[in-house]
Amino acid sequence: MSTFTTRKALPRRTFLRGLGTTLGLPLLDAMVPAATAATRAAQPAKRLAYIFIPMGCDLSRWTPPGKDTLDELSPILSSLAPVRQHVSVISNLELQPAYPGTHATSNAAFLSAAHAKHTESTDYFLGITADQIAAQQIGRQTQLPSLELAMDLMQTVGQCDNGYACVYQNNLSWSSPTTPLPAEAHPRLVFERLFGEGGSKAERSAALKQRASLLDFVKDDMSRLSRTLGPEDRQRVDHYLESVREVERRIQKAEAGVAENPLPDLDRPVGVPAAYADHARLLFDLQVLAMQGDVTRVSTFQLARETSNRTYPEIGVSDPHHPLSHHGNDPAKIEKFSKINAFHVSLFAEFVAKLAATSEAEGSLLDHTLCLYGSGMGNPNVHDHTNLPVIVAGGAASGMKGGRHLRYDKPVPLANLHLTLLDKAGVKLDRFGDSQGKISGLFDTLSI
Repeated sequence: MSTFTTRKALPRRTFLRGLGTTLGLPLLDAMVPAATAATRAAQPAKRLAYIFIPMGCDLSRWTPPGKDTLDELSPILSSLAPVRQHVSVISNLELQPAYPGTHATSNAAFLSAAHAKHTESTDYFLGITADQIAAQQIGRQTQLPSLELAMDLMQTVGQCDNGYACVYQNNLSWSSPTTPLPAEAHPRLVFERLFGEGGSKAERSAALKQRASLLDFVKDDMSRLSRTLGPEDRQRVDHYLESVREVERRIQKAEAGVAENPLPDLDRPVGVPAAYADHARLLFDLQVLAMQGDVTRVSTFQLARETSNRTYPEIGVSDPHHPLSHHGNDPAKIEKFSKINAFHVSLFAEFVAKLAATSEAEGSLLDHTLCLYGSGMGNPNVHDHTNLPVIVAGGAASGMKGGRHLRYDKPVPLANLHLTLLDKAGVKLDRFGDSQGKISGLFDTLSI
């Protein structure tokens, strides 16, 4: 790293480097020219995060009772209470391109608002997804234009659902109609992609044995940088590096736990926490670090695959998720299904709280991030794609109004919301998918 002077601002793309490791830094006062306050306000990057849940939800326990506000939360959304001021729920959005009504098209259309070609073979065809449109513009200046994550370690191949190729269920992100982007579920591999040098599996394994921590390799660079920073910047960097260290510690703990297990475990690679919630939290925290260090500005996260038969014993649900979604109006099954819905929302609420607690410039990381949480299916019992469960969080710097429940009288295309969020992130489009315009009521100022 070159020597820094206090007379000129640090570049926003300042890194700590050492032994094949590159670590981005959060936005610091030293990166903002002192001459103008206006420059300071314009510095934070705009970010987009998309979180997908499969198989819709129990709408009777999801829908907030208030028409305009979130003063009262529904049972499934109760965990949003601590971050209520940062989130809004939107009712009566629809995803017409997902019909004729399948799990495959629910996943495929969620970010593309496009019809999936009905094929079981490799001639699949969809459309570029909203995250990748954003990545082409706001992701061009970052190390990773986008980050694709998922909770499921194994991807199925062949035909998965009603004659649709499994590729439609495996992948949320598509950089072109014929190019799906695989997601990573292994926290250690995500961490190394963000901050490490990568390499083959054997090389990564050898590197893990040789190094105690990523931070150990950048400490010399960190010492030189610290001497040029003011007290507030040093505190910001310290907090960021503490977060990196904590994520490392949790990955190492998970690896040690698996290594000490004498039984063979072919389905869970080393470094993946055994509990679903611990795994999800780790991947959420990696997204926070990636955005805080400006490694990426666009992320997608698939909390489970469509038709997932995952069970959730940690919340007392031992029945597989997919069969519960086809509950046949059985009250006992609906109750268990809604517990899964509430569990997923609670993990998202923690993510929002973490973004809100991470300072950046004059506000928080959340202020400069827009998060879309939702599903491509409404009522999974009948495979419909209307009245989707959707939450939008963050974006105070974009004028987003939190604590709201927007309930439209007539169905509105989900693509309208995609078009609106892209617009607020600085990506200007006339149309996206089956959009009919931008949505109203979510931001202070918005042209319809």
